[in-house]
Amino acid sequence: MSESKTIIAVIGAGEPSAEEAGLAEEVGRELARRDVVLVCGGLGGTMEAACRGASSEGGMTVGILPGENPKMANPYVHIPIATGVGYARNVAVVKSAMAVIAIGGSYGTLSEIAYARQSNIPVIGLNTWTISRDNKPDDSIIRAQNPKEAVDKALSLAVKR
Repeated sequence: MSESKTIIAVIGAGEPSAEEAGLAEEVGRELARRDVVLVCGGLGGTMEAACRGASSEGGMTVGILPGENPKMANPYVHIPIATGVGYARNVAVVKSAMAVIAIGGSYGTLSEIAYARQSNIPVIGLNTWTISRDNKPDDSIIRAQNPKEAVDKALSLAVKR
């Protein structure tokens, strides 16, 4: 049996800022250069930018879609997985990955961060949420300053599943 590929999730907003979209595209390129499979929610915004970056470098992309139609995937998703479960697909996105890179994001991204951390899946953050508990910083989202550092950290911390 051949060795399985490393799978990293990229999560973020459906309507990211231009800066966040640029970060996502570079993260996608960096993952592809290292022969890593990118998994995401399969739609637009951060997800599309990351998939576009990965595709530009010949990388493999998987989109776990909220709806029932695989044609709803962004044009850079190689393997669309239609679930029909709405936002519940966020669980499948992060649990399919060995590490997660969060870029910006809204409450959907925050839910994915929570699902990942509940399962001890490392989360690397680029311009994303900060959290606290009892007014004390919670450092469970590992900060990165740029896309290359985010991918380096994700790969070094990836949980073999």
